[in-house]
Amino acid sequence: MSDLYFQQLFADRIGGAQYGKNAAIYKFEKIKRAKRQALAEHPERRLLDFGIGENDGIADQRIRRAMAEEINKPENRGYADNGPPAFKEAVARFMQRQYGVALEAATQVNHAIGSKPALAMLPAVFINPGDITLMTVPGYPVAGTHTAYYGGVVYKLPLLPENDFLPDLDSIPPDVRAKAKLLVLCFPNSPTGKTAPPEFYERAIAFAKKHQIVIVQDAAHALLSYDRPPNSFLAIPGAMDVGVEIHSMSKGFDMIGWRLGWVCGNPLIVRAFADVKDNTDSGQFMAIQKAAILGLDDPEIPRRIRAKYQRRLEKLVAALQRCGFLCEMPGGTYFLYTPAPNGLAGGVKFDTAESCSQYLITEHSICTVPWDDAGAYLRFSVTYEAADEAAEDALMAETEARLKGIGPVF
Repeated sequence: MSDLYFQQLFADRIGGAQYGKNAAIYKFEKIKRAKRQALAEHPERRLLDFGIGENDGIADQRIRRAMAEEINKPENRGYADNGPPAFKEAVARFMQRQYGVALEAATQVNHAIGSKPALAMLPAVFINPGDITLMTVPGYPVAGTHTAYYGGVVYKLPLLPENDFLPDLDSIPPDVRAKAKLLVLCFPNSPTGKTAPPEFYERAIAFAKKHQIVIVQDAAHALLSYDRPPNSFLAIPGAMDVGVEIHSMSKGFDMIGWRLGWVCGNPLIVRAFADVKDNTDSGQFMAIQKAAILGLDDPEIPRRIRAKYQRRLEKLVAALQRCGFLCEMPGGTYFLYTPAPNGLAGGVKFDTAESCSQYLITEHSICTVPWDDAGAYLRFSVTYEAADEAAEDALMAETEARLKGIGPVF
């Protein structure tokens, strides 16, 4: 069958005339296929899914009750655009209480339909063809994807154990620094689980000022911090002069799927983001924003969620250590990022983390996410579904039973 006329019309940014013809399979699609195969070939064996990257719990019942009330109010029926002020004011209260960050709600806060759209829109504020966005790998690629859409270039900063999984800003070549406009950070980091000490933020701010670069800090997992109290890039002196921080109602508030977050920080950057957003969407449903206010004003909700995922991670780390894996408790997030074995005691060899991950799903019905961007690592997520601690313990026991005898070799 010949190509339809518009095959030649696709934009170069998504592949041009070759769009849809690439036979390469995205790694998450490979995982989905392997899961389906494991379920089909071993229906008697429970799939232990550590690959899910979203909260397993639903929003607190008080938030859901507030939502039920708000959807029936006529004043919430219209377009939210870049309002309403009540959500911005709640964000300002939250940032002050949680992080000691003082924000002017009207000028330094703007909501987004989740943190992902915010990361997609901010390159539109700064990136022209040839400009560079500095991004850590592994990491969430959205800001980099949209940098490329605007004709920009992504320069990758590998997160390596020898640098304590922090980006080495001093390694960036002078010609790259000269063209760089954005430095995208993410702490607590997804997927490594690394949290950022204040000293790193201080270095990053000094770097940004020296080289006239804007910092975008993705704080989607900010409330899931275990090795230090949850902290904010904006609490560091000078941060407001160089950038913004993106927050989410998903990870720390169990509002996965509600699609709500915010950008806060430097007022001119927030204003520019709001202008781009105003020409991109018409805002999140106001009932969702107003229901979220209850969550922002209740510190117990994120504390409870953080405690659950910390408990689950501690159990997982202990179980995997007993099975011979080289892992330790992450500083934050609900992810465990651990070196992938390069083989097993019985002689099985793995060339990549992906080959190891495929072995675990096909042979043991254990789903993980592989990362080969900066070394071979497996990402386990503790967002599996478990009704209570007894169910968590049963799942850990089953995981250990399946992995106890494989003998990972590093």
